[in-house]
Amino acid sequence: MKIFLLIILIAASGLARAQKVESIHVNLYTDSLKKGTFNYINIDGLLSTGRYLPLDSSDLIFTASAGKFSGNNLWIDRDIKTEKVNIKVVLRKDPSIFKEFVIYIKQKPDPELRSLDQLMNEPKSNSRSKRNLTR
Repeated sequence: MKIFLLIILIAASGLARAQKVESIHVNLYTDSLKKGTFNYINIDGLLSTGRYLPLDSSDLIFTASAGKFSGNNLWIDRDIKTEKVNIKVVLRKDPSIFKEFVIYIKQKPDPELRSLDQLMNEPKSNSRSKRNLTR
């Protein structure tokens, strides 16, 4: 019985090692980087089994032409003058697997947020057409 369990454990460990990252893919949550904040760079690895696995800085080496990485997060300074950032991501276990891509930096400032008082005091929209539809 012990020999049977030992064989199963050895086989299972061999299968676990067989899951090798064959390629990496970039899945951005946004179309541009925002200044003055951390921007998460999402990288997935395609395993030899056909499944995808999220990868982080323990699996990858991140470099960028501007900003500074902390894990998968790229900090873009508020005063940056460039329009885009070139990013390179390299798989630590196999440096021949890498991705290079460009992400543009958002140029327009975010609109000012309105206060609760401003929202409460703005004129109500004409909802007469909605009332006529329900009659």
